[in-house]
Amino acid sequence: MRLDQLAAFDADGFLRTVVESPRGATVKLKFEPDLNAFRVKRALPQGLAYPFDWGFIPGTQGADGDPVDAMVLHSTGTYPGVIMNCRALGIVEVTQKKPFGRISNPRLIVVPIWYQAPEGEVSELSGQFQQEIESFFAIAGYFAGAEPRIEGWKSAPDAIAHIRSCAQPTTGEQDDP
Repeated sequence: MRLDQLAAFDADGFLRTVVESPRGATVKLKFEPDLNAFRVKRALPQGLAYPFDWGFIPGTQGADGDPVDAMVLHSTGTYPGVIMNCRALGIVEVTQKKPFGRISNPRLIVVPIWYQAPEGEVSELSGQFQQEIESFFAIAGYFAGAEPRIEGWKSAPDAIAHIRSCAQPTTGEQDDP
């Protein structure tokens, strides 16, 4: 089964996140369903690397046509194709330029279920930490020509509602919590 065809939630109700670009990567990797493999989409700007694992929520489709984006906060990096059971902390609302206008392209902020901190929501992250995450998204998007705008942060329940609104029929296991 292809990674993008898995359900967003596993049988225990945990959110699945597929890693594309691991922490420390200086290139953006993208899962290519037709190839069932990862390819290099682009290099990040000089001096910029992914601060945490970056990937997507399988079984979803956002306004940009891709699965919902997710950043996995934890203290180490993994590898492309790793699936982590996570819980949502919230969303960074981002809009970006497309040829037909601006679209919403939110980034979920999640933590693996095995990771001990933080326990709550994005509102419990320090202001500086939130600004650093926003800066990463802004800089990476700017040099990709997306003209990103950070529109604000939303809660964990908002993140789950967003995932449900973007859910696609899948062929993978799913027990919708």
